[in-house]
Amino acid sequence: MPPFLFGLLGCSLVLSAQALYSSTDDVVELTPSNFNREVLQSDALWLVEFYAPWCGHCKNLAPEWKKAATALKGVVKVGAVDADQHNSLGGQYGIRGFPTIKVFGGNKNKPEEYQGGRTSQAIVDGALNALKSLVKDRLSGKTGGSSYKQSGGGGGGGSGSSGQDVVELTDDNFDKLVLGSDDIWMVEFFAPWCGHCKNLEPEWAAAASSVKDQTKGRVKLGAVDATVHQGLASRYSIRGFPTIKIFRKGEEPEDYQGGRSRGDIINTALDLFSDNAPPPELVEIINEDALKKTCEDSQLCVIAVLPHILDTGAAGRNDYLDVMLKMADKYKKKMWGWLWTEAGAQMDLEAALGIGGFGYPAMAAINTRKMKFALLRGSFSETGIHEFLRELSVGRGSTATLGGGNMPKISSVVAWDGKDGQLPLEEEYDLSDVDLDEDFDKDEL
Repeated sequence: MPPFLFGLLGCSLVLSAQALYSSTDDVVELTPSNFNREVLQSDALWLVEFYAPWCGHCKNLAPEWKKAATALKGVVKVGAVDADQHNSLGGQYGIRGFPTIKVFGGNKNKPEEYQGGRTSQAIVDGALNALKSLVKDRLSGKTGGSSYKQSGGGGGGGSGSSGQDVVELTDDNFDKLVLGSDDIWMVEFFAPWCGHCKNLEPEWAAAASSVKDQTKGRVKLGAVDATVHQGLASRYSIRGFPTIKIFRKGEEPEDYQGGRSRGDIINTALDLFSDNAPPPELVEIINEDALKKTCEDSQLCVIAVLPHILDTGAAGRNDYLDVMLKMADKYKKKMWGWLWTEAGAQMDLEAALGIGGFGYPAMAAINTRKMKFALLRGSFSETGIHEFLRELSVGRGSTATLGGGNMPKISSVVAWDGKDGQLPLEEEYDLSDVDLDEDFDKDEL
């Protein structure tokens, strides 16, 4: 069997367990059935790796992860999730590449991404620093945990710091916050005494934090204590608890029909966001600000270097841009940045990406946080680009470090005017006033 086919089949239970971690390791194998009990309901600090068995970087990390787990045994918990097999867990935490390491500290509903080195020593140092911060927070009275509590007279904490991402909705603020908003709202109507509502509470709180991050606040989760705000409960015919409704501006609310796990809630929210979001803007790189503003808040920036306008004309260029727009729309849920430039306009960028050597059009996907990039090796077509981006989105594909480890210098250029290119006019010279030597030797011609 070819090696690549073997890798694709690596999501089986036996292979994924044997390939990286086993029960004899100090790394705790985490699954959807034990994640809530082991991690979210634990007072311990957890470092959790989300990996795929076929991922080369994951295989390189595995021995270091095991060493760190042994060193931290009894101090910090170290776990691993086969996100290729358990993709529902990966989806809950916005995992888009492998390996991704999350630190579950005081607020288990809002883990932080580990940004340190990948050696056992660096992992241990990072874990101890996180543990020190957790202890300091506890000493100062910061308890972390869920910000959304279905108790007393209110339904939630409201948005703000400390992970308070479920918005408390009342008779007084509902119309302004929900009905008057351009954002999409998922609203839970609950009763504090309801057992099913109490079971939903940690799932709703965790989903709210994840959805806020992944949609940049364009999908919001709220909660209404229907026993207190009976006007709202009556308006929307709430007869059982919990009831979840979806609100879009200018439309009648609809009943939420999905599951009650955080993964189900997050996936529904992302689908709602994707269905209603416009495709990302396709930005021409005309200066450094254009690149920075597009890429700084995106996990990936997709950059195309298109042939010179004299080689394609306006029609040919627009054909390439149409392909990019279709791909941007297809992958809009990823919230990537999309940019383009003309061949020769940004030579430092081309040199850093090593693009110029195999012709135009060319495409690269850059992770500006890690200063890593990957190049499109297939055709510049919907099929070729889709295959390229699909591989990247699941952690496959070959990557390299951006030249120098920093973003290259970006030149300021004039934006394309949408027209065909014109050759520069040749300068005409008037030779009428030039005296020619009448005695020149014609044989010298």
